[in-house]
Amino acid sequence: MLVGIFTADDAAVYQLNERQAIITTTDFFPPVVDDPYDFGAIAAANAMSDIYAMGGEVLFAINLVAFPDNLVREESGILREVLRGGAEKVKEGGGVIAGGHSVNDKEPKYGLAVTGIVDPANVKVKGACQPGDVLLLTKPLGVGVITTALKRQLTKDEDIVTAVASMKQLNRQAAHAALKANAHAMTDITGFGLLGHAYEMASQSAGVDFRFFASQLPWLPGTFNYGEMGAFPGGMGNNMQHFSPHVSFADSISQLWRDTLFTPETSGGLLVAVAPEHVETMQQLCETADVIGEVIPGTGHIRIET
Repeated sequence: MLVGIFTADDAAVYQLNERQAIITTTDFFPPVVDDPYDFGAIAAANAMSDIYAMGGEVLFAINLVAFPDNLVREESGILREVLRGGAEKVKEGGGVIAGGHSVNDKEPKYGLAVTGIVDPANVKVKGACQPGDVLLLTKPLGVGVITTALKRQLTKDEDIVTAVASMKQLNRQAAHAALKANAHAMTDITGFGLLGHAYEMASQSAGVDFRFFASQLPWLPGTFNYGEMGAFPGGMGNNMQHFSPHVSFADSISQLWRDTLFTPETSGGLLVAVAPEHVETMQQLCETADVIGEVIPGTGHIRIET
């Protein structure tokens, strides 16, 4: 076992031989959008993201389904569309759906158990950041606020279209770019939000802090408008309570920004730590990669500056 429960990494890694290791992970959740196909595709992209965050490729996946009986029986084919969205997204990632399991549940839920493969020499973990590394983020932030606003019927159609496209985008290309750029460490940004996942990386690395620059953070359109309306999920408060002792903000960072940075993301991008000389390679191979901060000597703290 190369990576297991002894560290808070994105997936387990089990070495088979000198050139091959198996990666395994799982993730599932209730609908975050209205369209069944999009929900299936988003859930699949989110689950596969852990494989990419470890530097691997997807081999196959198992459907995990919890659905009310009445929706399963409906002629509208809601569940069929969810599964189609998931299957097509797995195919896009180079894998295949190989089976699954379903249970009756009052609230719909869908996701995957995913198996991938990686060269043991290419395994990427969270805790290998080095002072002087540059931090890049490969997708914009704000999904958690926008999907909460959708549930409250506050959103503009164009903002939902953009957010859905971001969530459905695989992190496969970003992971390939990170490998070519000799990334020291990476993780994907999901339920703990940017600050929570950043803290996991910083605290597991030896003698480092992370410094983010608010002016360089990418955001989805509408994020702060909906934030001003109070469209924050319950997970924001949980993340703030758990991670705020490890985070400091410049005085000029507003409470709205602080709340938004603690908000959970769904199928977010990769947070990647690379040496300065490899930043250009990373950005050439992944056009969506934005420089958002740096790794500095410290004790696992996260700093947000202007």
